[in-house]
Amino acid sequence: MAVPKRKTSRARRDKRRANWKVKLPSIVTCPQCGEAKLSHRACRHCGYYKRRQVIEV
Repeated sequence: MAVPKRKTSRARRDKRRANWKVKLPSIVTCPQCGEAKLSHRACRHCGYYKRRQVIEV
């Protein structure tokens, strides 16, 4: 069984964990109504997605 020869230092461990950041959601403006919305989702304000109405508002 593989066993580490030495203890991983705090600096080395934390360098590896530095990329676990939470990304901000990509917010775009709706081309139909101009409201801010999440990309690749239907607009909550007007119900449009890809220039077609998909939700009755």
